[in-house]
Amino acid sequence: MTSIVIIVILALLFDFINGFHDTANAIATSVSTKALKPRVAIFYAAILNFVGAIIAEGVAHSIGKGIADPGHLDNGIAIVTAALISMIFWNLLTWYFGIPSSSSHTLIGSLVGAVIAGAGVNEVHWAGFGKIMSGLLLSPLIAFVAGFFVLKMIRQLLRWFGKTSPGTINKGFRSMQILSAGWQALSHGMNDAQKAMGIIFFALVSGDYLQVTDHIPLWVKLAAATAMGLGTSVGGWKIIQTVGSKIIKIEPMNGFASDLTSATVLSVGTHFGLPLSTTHVVTSSIIGTGTAIRARSINWGVVTTMIMTWVITIPISMVIGFLVYHLIYTLIL
Repeated sequence: MTSIVIIVILALLFDFINGFHDTANAIATSVSTKALKPRVAIFYAAILNFVGAIIAEGVAHSIGKGIADPGHLDNGIAIVTAALISMIFWNLLTWYFGIPSSSSHTLIGSLVGAVIAGAGVNEVHWAGFGKIMSGLLLSPLIAFVAGFFVLKMIRQLLRWFGKTSPGTINKGFRSMQILSAGWQALSHGMNDAQKAMGIIFFALVSGDYLQVTDHIPLWVKLAAATAMGLGTSVGGWKIIQTVGSKIIKIEPMNGFASDLTSATVLSVGTHFGLPLSTTHVVTSSIIGTGTAIRARSINWGVVTTMIMTWVITIPISMVIGFLVYHLIYTLIL
């Protein structure tokens, strides 16, 4: 029971860090275009993150039993503990340097590395891992292409409806951004908070407190939702600055288009139980809308740095998870 309590605390800490690490995903565009004031945007996102976290559980099951079967692991508690320490370390490191890395990637990589260290390569459900990786890899591409065409379509519609002053257009899209940012925050909560739920579910099954076929307990949903909401309320200003201004100058029109695109992609992924990277989806949709306006206006140096971080996160997290497990095994077990 003591081990389970420690894991729950670590998982909620990860969820809290995920909240302030990924706050930028929901509000960066609306803050940069002044559609919402920063404090209002953070409070707004925190509430909708909480609501989103308690209305779904498909992603939690993908994490909790899709990568490995916790019911078959004799040392599942140690594996989950190692994975959580690895996730928290990488999230804090990238947050400190203001790099919008993926909490989803570090979660998957850390868990796989810890399972390999504690139970062997054969205990990893490689089919489930492949399905999750497919979603993680394809969703940014889909978000980029969709963002490009959504903005092109919006601009064409404006041409059809005649000339309108830039001031009127910006005012209209700022108003619509309030709704799109809300949907963004809701979809973020629906997908990202479930990852911590999945880790807690993994630990509860490993400790024989639940069966692998059970639903996620209500107390787990409420705890994860609260942790993410509180984390969001803290805000990750370094990452907000990177996403909201350093990639491209965001105007209300492309801010609305990128919010709409990324929220749609995240909602579809959640429907199919796929743990997507909110960071990758949001950033890719922003780049897609920026490319639709003018590719040369994008700061490709910042984009390159982020992509390199995305590429290395899973393998580095696997190594960290692997090493942390052996450290725990040496010092404690």
